[in-house]
Amino acid sequence: MTVTYVIDGSRVTGLEQFWNVIGEAVNGPGGYFGRNLDALADCLSGGMGTPDDDDFVFEWRDHTLSARALGHAETARHLRQSLDRVHVTNRPAVQRRLDDALAGRGPTLFDLLVETLTNGTAPDGLRLL
Repeated sequence: MTVTYVIDGSRVTGLEQFWNVIGEAVNGPGGYFGRNLDALADCLSGGMGTPDDDDFVFEWRDHTLSARALGHAETARHLRQSLDRVHVTNRPAVQRRLDDALAGRGPTLFDLLVETLTNGTAPDGLRLL
């Protein structure tokens, strides 16, 4: 039996809220599901609420609202916050990504989350509704 987890895109107002929404979708109220892309990828491999046998799917409802909330402005905000925390050798790359986001170019947080969810689930494991 396939388990369906619903991401309520109307509740996603930024990256922090996305982590709350997906955590609750998988693990119930107050549920935790990681708070960065690496943790999300790890959680998708099973053992953090998702079945170990990959028999699950995410339905991201109202995804266009999430795409707007997780667009270039939120991407730039997130990159700006992480710039001081990244290793000094990674700062030029993060700065380039920040410059692109500020100019409205490059992948957004929404794009990166969709990619991670798509790669971490079974075929057809992500439905954008």
